[in-house]
Amino acid sequence: MSSRPVVPLILSGGAGTRLWPLSRESAPKPFMRLPDGGTLLGRTAARALAIPGAGPLVTITRDEHYFATRDAYDALPGGASGRTVFLLEPFGRNTAPAIAIGALWAARHVGDDAPLLVLPADHLIHDVEAFVAAVGRAAAFAAAGRLVTFGIPPSRPETGFGYLACGAPLDRERPPVVAVERFIEKPTRADAEAFVASGRHLWNAGMFCFTPRAILAALDAHAPAVAQAARRAFALLPADPHQARVEIDPVAFDAMPDISLDYAVMEKASGVVAVRGAFDWSDVGSWQAVGDLVAPDGEGNRRQGESVAIDTRDTMIHAEDRVVATVGVRDLVIVDTADATLVAHRDHLQQVKDVVAALRTRGHEAWRTHRTVSRPWGAYTVLLEAPHFKIKRIEVSPGEALSLQRHRHRSEHWVVVQGRARVTNADRSFDVARDESTFVPAGSVHRLENTGEDALVVVEVQCGDYLGEDDIERFDDRYGR
Repeated sequence: MSSRPVVPLILSGGAGTRLWPLSRESAPKPFMRLPDGGTLLGRTAARALAIPGAGPLVTITRDEHYFATRDAYDALPGGASGRTVFLLEPFGRNTAPAIAIGALWAARHVGDDAPLLVLPADHLIHDVEAFVAAVGRAAAFAAAGRLVTFGIPPSRPETGFGYLACGAPLDRERPPVVAVERFIEKPTRADAEAFVASGRHLWNAGMFCFTPRAILAALDAHAPAVAQAARRAFALLPADPHQARVEIDPVAFDAMPDISLDYAVMEKASGVVAVRGAFDWSDVGSWQAVGDLVAPDGEGNRRQGESVAIDTRDTMIHAEDRVVATVGVRDLVIVDTADATLVAHRDHLQQVKDVVAALRTRGHEAWRTHRTVSRPWGAYTVLLEAPHFKIKRIEVSPGEALSLQRHRHRSEHWVVVQGRARVTNADRSFDVARDESTFVPAGSVHRLENTGEDALVVVEVQCGDYLGEDDIERFDDRYGR
């Protein structure tokens, strides 16, 4: 391991298309629940914190995902958000801009010779000990100025991954570090079979290790537009090393090219090396991969939740709120959530993204959000939506409060069904107990607050000609929204 602390840089984002309906744009794959109840983001942060002497945990994510990310970190044993710096993007971009800004932050606050470990938030690795050993090897080569990536020995001829064509090991230590001769995009089936047979090809795991000095120099050489735009955006960030929540200027960020680090640098640079990972790895990038996380029954079915499978083989069933029953089917993926159900043949899973595109074109919210939406103060669930009215269940955590706000196009009726609410409505503040109600007319400045020690649950009925979530004007918000 390098004498300098390894600085983990977690990249968390996604469009929520490949694993719809569990994954949505507002809650992409890093936040998706695993069969054991954890999340990919939480697992990634825990792996990063397992690295001996790791430096600050730097996370780059969308600003709208900040609170969900913070909560995922706080759910880890001992909590992690207190050790984390959040660099918040105003909207999604590719990996090269994010890594460039992360490298500039690490150079300023840790040192330009500290190994920077880039980790996608949505990968799954169970063997943490082998992962940490691989990071140690990567950090040593990074400290010597190398650009390091990670490769996984292929277990099957996978056409959905990129590959690394590699040379012989560079030394006798383990896990082996090899020279990368070529980056290969997703291959044909025949090529993938040849790669597996050759023993010289690795899956490209999309993880990197290098010093800020090395990657910024490589960006200057191979992607100067990215480097220059990143420096302009970084110059606008606060210099305070203790500021844990840093918002990137949207105008400066919009000027950054939308390009991956592989395309921008790694495929062009000389002297790139790869650590041959000795650990299990999955990018959990398809429903096939999600199904593999669940043990099959005697008929090859992989089932979560309540289901009945009669004369059913090789089928994945994910049931959340209802019983899912199948009769006489084969080779299907069935995912049932509160507001959307996917039924797809295994051979056509790549077309799930087309479903998301169709919903987006129709203006249906299911492409973007779940029926239950997390907020920093708690969560809300849409129970019923129809023309001119909407019914929600609102749960406010103890000590939390919604923003002081008003709506132009809708009124709201609140019925408290659990706990006690503190309500601000126009120029009045008052309490509403369980089994009591109040009315907020359109245009009235209002707030809902939970001053108690237990959860507050309110049933809200909205009425109006427009019920969109963007009909909100905030006057005060403790969460900085």
